[in-house]
This record gives sequence, structure tokens and C-alpha cells, in this order.
Amino acid sequence: MNRKKVEELRERVSCAAVLDKAGFAVDLRESTRRAVKYRRDGDIIIVTHAGRGWFDPLSEAKGDVFSLVEHLAGVGFADGLRRVAELTGYEPEQPAWKREVRERIPDISIEQRWRVRRRPWPRSFTWRYLADGRFLSEEILRAAMRQDRLRQGPCGSIWAAHTRDDGTVTGWEERGPQWRSFATGGTKVLFRFGQLDAPRACVTEAAIDAMSLAAIESRLLDSLYLSTGGGWAPATEAAIRILAASPGMLLVAATDNNAQGDVYSDRIERIARHAGCAFQRLRPSRQDWNEDLEEMRKQEGRKKEDGLPHARRSHQG
Repeated sequence: MNRKKVEELRERVSCAAVLDKAGFAVDLRESTRRAVKYRRDGDIIIVTHAGRGWFDPLSEAKGDVFSLVEHLAGVGFADGLRRVAELTGYEPEQPAWKREVRERIPDISIEQRWRVRRRPWPRSFTWRYLADGRFLSEEILRAAMRQDRLRQGPCGSIWAAHTRDDGTVTGWEERGPQWRSFATGGTKVLFRFGQLDAPRACVTEAAIDAMSLAAIESRLLDSLYLSTGGGWAPATEAAIRILAASPGMLLVAATDNNAQGDVYSDRIERIARHAGCAFQRLRPSRQDWNEDLEEMRKQEGRKKEDGLPHARRSHQG
């Protein structure tokens, strides 16, 4: 097969088709329109670049549709080429949100888009989502407001800012009851919440988890709570390396309690070891810190109920 036909195959067959045919399913809760997470038993593949690229978050494997077939089937390029050709015209099952109109990249800058958005306020839809749906306390939310970390997104969602070391906003995590994404045209670096010059930095995978861990620990005065936004961009790794180089730093891998969280933890440990700083793995009891916070709030509620006096029965004479 000549080079032209190979390129045509690369354009006509998506990585999604390969994964769908191989029995993978889309994890809608963990996906965005630009990074779709596929699962099959314990295997995870993230599809990017509108279906033309992929990577394995549990290893260093990545590439195009041909390397994906080779990765999954353990075959060489020639056999992989044949298998890709057999998928020509195959239409994989699409997530519901793929049918939405594509978001237009705004003409104004990321920082301008951030500035014009309102901050959440008590009783706003966004505040209620964080307080009632995500169990974050008023103390934590007010601290996030003082540090200018949050904005109101559409339909009661939140925007949680990712910033460079100098405080420049590069993008934001978008989260809501039925929404999970990242700013169109933005760049993942780190969400930062707490004491910026703290000697302890805790790295989580989501801004809500960072704030949840802060609520659980109550250590805002001596800790910086970070989020990678569910990814591992070069800018994210560079920012963590800068933090690890701070004198007396304790770098804490507070990533999720699953295989992907362990992979990120290993990467953070390697950064700490290279920088010569202290390292700790902090693992949530459940899958993530917000689930732990939810359980903590429920236990607090049960204790309050148990402490209430029992209603006295009225006696008739």
C-alpha cells in the first residue's frame, strides 16, 4: 500500500472506531468533547485530536490509529494496516454530546473571558451546586472567592482557574451537574488554592477535589491545594517541578484512588526525587476526595441527628 493510501486510511478510520470494535465503552463522566475516555475492564485509552490521536494514561503509549491497533492487538505495522483497512466505513457509537453544535472559539482572550464572568455568590446556582451538590462549606467557598479562583459558568456550572506561577489565567476547568470540560482555547497548567508559598503542596486531579481535600484537612494556612485538571500537560509538569524545587517543600500526591491516580502519583514521586524534596502519597478512602467529603458530611449529619432529644409522647389523663 502506497503512502497516499495510508494517509487516506488515517483520515477515514478514527481511533474511536478501533476502540468501539474492540469492546471499549465511552466513560461519559470522565470525558470531554476534546478528550474522550474509553474503558474496557481495567484498560483505559484517551482519544484526542477529533479521533485522530490517542494515549494510554497508564503508560507512555500514544500515537495514531495504526499505532493504536498495534498497541491493542500486539501486531506489526503490516497486520495493523490490514486491520485498520477492514474498519473503513465502520461507524462507532457516538456519545450524546457529540451531536451538539461545536463550540466556537471566542475572539477575545482567555483572560478577558475570565474577567467578564461574575463570581459566584450565596444562593446563586453555582454556589448552590458547590455547597449542596459538592458539599463544600461556606468557609471554603469564601476563601476561593477571596483568592479569585472561581467564576460562574453557564447553567449553574463553575469555572475553576488554571494559572501560571505569576498568576496569569491560562484556562479553567468547567464543571456542573451534567457538564465536564476545559476552557476552549485554554491551556492546562494548575488550579491553585490555599497558601501560594506554603511548604506543602497537594496535587489532585480536579479543582473540586482540591477544595474538598482542603475542607477535609483544614490546613489552608500551611498548604497549597492543586489540580491538574484530569490531565498531564507539559506545562503542568513544568509547574510541579518549579514547586518541588522550593526549599523545604513537601510534595504530596493526592491523586485518585485508582490505577490512573497511581500512575500520576508515580510521576509526582519521580519529580520529587529528582528535585530532592520530600514526598508523600495521600490516598482518598473512596475514589476521590469529593466522595470522601460527601461521606464526612453525611456522618456529621447523622451525629447531629443522634444528639437531638427524642420527641416526648403526650399522655392523656
